[in-house]
Amino acid sequence: MENQELIKQCEQVAREWAQSPMFDEQTRQEVQRMLDADDKTELVESFYKTLEFGTGGLRGIMGPGINRMNKYIVGMATQGFANYINKAFPGKAKGELSVVVGHDCRNNSRLFAETVAAIFSANGIRAFLFESLRPTPEISFAIRQLGAVAGVNITASHNPKEYNGYKAYWSDGAQVLTPHDTGIIAEVNKVKIEDVKFEADVDLVKIIGGEMDYDYMMAVREARIDADVIERQKDLNIVYSAMHGTGRVIVPLCLRSWGFQNINVVPEQMVIDGNFPTVVSPNPENAEAMTLGMKLGTKLGADLVVATDPDADRLAIVCRDDKGEWVIINGNQTCLMFSYYIIKNKIALGQLKPTDFLVKTIVTTELIAEIAKKNGVELRDCYTGFKWIAREIAISEGKQKYIGGGEESFGFLPYDKVRDKDAPASICLICEIAAWAKDQGKTLYDLLRQIYVEYGYSLEHTVNVVKPGKSGADEIKAMMERFRQTPPTELAGSKVVCVKDYEALTAVDGDGNKSPLEMPAKSNVLQWYTADGTKVSVRPSGTEPKIKFYVEVKAPMATADDYDAAKAQALQKVEGVKQSLGI
Repeated sequence: MENQELIKQCEQVAREWAQSPMFDEQTRQEVQRMLDADDKTELVESFYKTLEFGTGGLRGIMGPGINRMNKYIVGMATQGFANYINKAFPGKAKGELSVVVGHDCRNNSRLFAETVAAIFSANGIRAFLFESLRPTPEISFAIRQLGAVAGVNITASHNPKEYNGYKAYWSDGAQVLTPHDTGIIAEVNKVKIEDVKFEADVDLVKIIGGEMDYDYMMAVREARIDADVIERQKDLNIVYSAMHGTGRVIVPLCLRSWGFQNINVVPEQMVIDGNFPTVVSPNPENAEAMTLGMKLGTKLGADLVVATDPDADRLAIVCRDDKGEWVIINGNQTCLMFSYYIIKNKIALGQLKPTDFLVKTIVTTELIAEIAKKNGVELRDCYTGFKWIAREIAISEGKQKYIGGGEESFGFLPYDKVRDKDAPASICLICEIAAWAKDQGKTLYDLLRQIYVEYGYSLEHTVNVVKPGKSGADEIKAMMERFRQTPPTELAGSKVVCVKDYEALTAVDGDGNKSPLEMPAKSNVLQWYTADGTKVSVRPSGTEPKIKFYVEVKAPMATADDYDAAKAQALQKVEGVKQSLGI
């Protein structure tokens, strides 16, 4: 049972909701039900704090209350966002400023998107509202294409069905960064429910759709590297799943526009459904979500199975191993193959320029750094989250060319027309890579082993420690403080030779010498490096109630046949690291 003082505070706020005419009858009844219940757990979880509008926007469980996603919390966030935009661009006539509003397949996503568009229009800002669900990268593209000053996408990405979210974008098509993030947050925090202008100015709401789909599809084609290899392997047998979400139309269209002709879809998962009935969780990181795709792939003799998460920013890839069995390519391996292929084939085709660069996040495999270094290509490290990759594109625009970037959580962006993770473009490119491998009598699995032989084997393993609710948030905070105060001195028997603290922006070597970390901002991330090449990163999730440990270990691999032995050795080392950390 929560302490009585907290319960009283929650009851006071809940009574305001239950009695205020600002909230609809259904909401008031739901809140009154919580107030009347003997068990106050739901009441406390719904009202113990206000759902925080952070640097990426909002994300939370749907339902009534200040700590829940509902049209009132969405409304207050949008009113604050609109206030910030009007302050940032003073003196503009009604309708001169515009925003793009999109949404995914989740329950209430259309309601929230229409609420957002209505509020922007009521504040004199033209709202380009997509006619129906669209992929996250298309929202990013549309902001740039239409010259909008900002955008909002209603999505909770790959979270469970109970969640929804609100992503705020700026004029470059990327999620907001400093100074706009803190400025928007400050405005949102000032808003009361009475301040929200819910009544739309219908003249300022413009519905968009097919015309933007075409423009986006044509932009995706710019990520294609080798059209000839696609022509030779145009019958590559592809199975695709939309996982009940936004990729269902655009991904097959994009694949066809690249030249692929043998595209098969998983029919049960092409049905739009915010309850995600065919999966436990619509997350490409979970093998279970790919079961139906693999089943169809077996039936059709497919070369590979690909999928997008519900908002189509992340992708999943399944290919055949050396025994012909399906194997899931993890997020680090995905990013690794993209980076390898882009560098190698741009060199082979004479397309690579001295000013080209790639980006990866600090928790993504260091093998990408090895590939870039050996081929003389600049690689930049940035924080987790594609807004940081977008920042690297922006600061070099007109001077250097971005040719690809990604992160371990199944996200990649292979061109610069979009400023967020782009699964449709990435799926097209991974199919091109599969075509290139098949042209040489190889599979993606063969290609992956070839990369390991050439650059060394590494295994990456992520441990998610879930801590829900207020008590969980407190536990996560305490864990980070403990690791910060007393970092491990060895991991799996290997001495820790470097500790990086991105909140303090310092690195400390094995002798205790400090040096600054050159990063654009502070972040609650810790990293430990050992003498044998192990890297461990730990950070609280910014969108889910969990703390994440990213473990990367090395093992020798001289030939492709050594793959299983190297993996077994690496897995043993991972277990040693987990034991060292008590996770």
